[in-house]
Amino acid sequence: MSNLKYKMIIQWSEEDNCFLVGFPDFPGQEWRTHGETYQLAVANGIEALESLIIAYEATGDTLPEPTVCNAE
Repeated sequence: MSNLKYKMIIQWSEEDNCFLVGFPDFPGQEWRTHGETYQLAVANGIEALESLIIAYEATGDTLPEPTVCNAE
């Protein structure tokens, strides 16, 4: 999928004993998925992001603008 240009936050949660994955560019998606390992959190995050994009496109909603970092 070519439009995976969105910020993905991965943060350890002591309470949940796993890595939480969120997408701050998407409203209401502070914590969307998780993983027991960092690698699993990344894989689950990519899958969740793809699903989010498909859901937006299926309902005709406009995708939010991705946060872009300009390295100098």
